[in-house]
Amino acid sequence: MGYQCVDCVHEGRRSTRRPVTVAGATLGRRLLVVPTLIGLNLLVYVLTVVQSGSVVSNSGARLFTEWALWPPAVASGELWRLATSGFLHYGPLHLAFNMYALWVIGRDLELVLGRLRFIAVYLVSLFGGGVSVFLFGAPQEQVAGASGAVFGLMGGIAVAAVRLRLNPGPALGVIALNVVISVTLPGISLLGHLGGLVVGALATAGMVYAPARHRAVWQAGTVAALAVLLVALTVLRYQQFAGAV
Repeated sequence: MGYQCVDCVHEGRRSTRRPVTVAGATLGRRLLVVPTLIGLNLLVYVLTVVQSGSVVSNSGARLFTEWALWPPAVASGELWRLATSGFLHYGPLHLAFNMYALWVIGRDLELVLGRLRFIAVYLVSLFGGGVSVFLFGAPQEQVAGASGAVFGLMGGIAVAAVRLRLNPGPALGVIALNVVISVTLPGISLLGHLGGLVVGALATAGMVYAPARHRAVWQAGTVAALAVLLVALTVLRYQQFAGAV
């Protein structure tokens, strides 16, 4: 009967290359980011329910006053609203729809991209949706929700499917259906959805099409370039608001 010392086994495991995805992520990792994001959104929702005293009309909470994306407030210097608004939801149905979409789409994309890359795509998509509303939205319209980030993941999963030479039809169909819903139903921010979609698709493309050599540099550079562009657009719009006062 053969025998191997413990140190020899560990050394063999270290020297064996584990398979990676097209984005450079190690295969087989457990989901961590998606459940954490869902938990954070649930926590914020519970806080708004407690503050407002209502499960449905939770938009009366103090957090909505301080965090929701309201362009005049952003123009006055409250730039954090471009990000914090992505963790607020109007009632349980709004929350449930976004969290279900985040779970269905995000769990596959997190495994493909890996945790850090997935976080980067999610956050830059969320930021892209907020900036899109700030740039082109109605000045007095208040916007909140994780939809911009979720649409970014939709764009990301479509790009990943193309890169993996899979049929992107189902992903594109989901995107088209949600765009139609955004157009036809009142109270939904089409601009936030489209902004997140475009930014998420571009960020994911930078992840999955990055050359193997210096992959991390290319990936980080893509996200950084998108973030710098969004910041520049925000500053430009901020100056326009200031000039109009």
